[in-house]
Amino acid sequence: MNLFTPRKLLTKKYLRRNTLKVLGIETSCDETSAAVYDGKKILSNVIFSQVDTHKVYGGVVPEIAAREHLNRLPAVVDEALSKAGAGLKEIGGIAVTYGPGLAGPLIVGVSYAKALAYASGKKFTGVNHLEGHLLSPFLENKDFKFPFAGIVVSGGHTNIYIAKDFGSYDLMASTRDDAAGEAFDKAAKMLGLPYPGGPEVSKAALKGNDKKIVFPQAQMKDNSMDFSFSGLKTSVLYYIQRNQGKIKSGQVTIEDIAAAFQKTIIRTIVKKTSRVLKDSGIKTLAITGGVAANISLKEELKKFAMERKIGFYAPSNLLCTDNGAMIAYVGYERIKRGLLSGMNLEAQPDLKI
Repeated sequence: MNLFTPRKLLTKKYLRRNTLKVLGIETSCDETSAAVYDGKKILSNVIFSQVDTHKVYGGVVPEIAAREHLNRLPAVVDEALSKAGAGLKEIGGIAVTYGPGLAGPLIVGVSYAKALAYASGKKFTGVNHLEGHLLSPFLENKDFKFPFAGIVVSGGHTNIYIAKDFGSYDLMASTRDDAAGEAFDKAAKMLGLPYPGGPEVSKAALKGNDKKIVFPQAQMKDNSMDFSFSGLKTSVLYYIQRNQGKIKSGQVTIEDIAAAFQKTIIRTIVKKTSRVLKDSGIKTLAITGGVAANISLKEELKKFAMERKIGFYAPSNLLCTDNGAMIAYVGYERIKRGLLSGMNLEAQPDLKI
């Protein structure tokens, strides 16, 4: 069923007279966020992180995350509107993440956004969370444009897309098991590092020697460009189990293991990206998503792009996280094109582009 109903395209003349402001709502995992975007700039971007709530469990508990969204979302939306200097009357449309993500958190966000849109009579549209990440470089870079190769690297996804135009994306590579962010979290747990694992492994890796250990990169038998990180995770586990003596004596440190693990992740991503760019001929590269905040990964991709004279873009760290601004941006573009959703929109945890 097509949940999106195209309406009359908003004309440039109309948009000049009446600046379209869109409220974006994001609740796909453990960040409660709302933002306002007006087609030119981010007017507000409020993010409430649940990291401290889930830290004791060593990972996100969906039921607790949903309850936190339910408690926090009204206040987060109010703050976003206040910081934007706009009341609900000045908002022209409401956009909300409806997938992919955790079912409970998504349902909270979608239900709230639908109720708000219905009660206020505002235009309403559902946004794909992955599309939000993929297009986030547009929020900060005026020279960023289509077509481009986009890497979305997060806790649940490691995908490479060719973005030809708004709404036109080809998936070139995806993960067949653990995503990069998930692998970071699992490796951190094995190494005794706290949650969230990604930043902790990255921090430890800066102090380690990445040449002491060589972990294998997964090779697909069908020569696919897809990713697989479960084997790497297992290799780290076996290494720790078999080298307790070296670790206790200090011959090999936790930091060395973290550095070697991170190096393998980065090499794998760069290698697959290289294949995509070579086959497509695209001259612009972007990396987005939570793992895009990893300094070493960004540096390697930037170096890779410079060597090949390819434009490289990465959002600021705040826009790498799950945030309302990227949802408001995509929502703005959808509403401008008349791509609206009905009140029958439902959360889709396994949604793909």
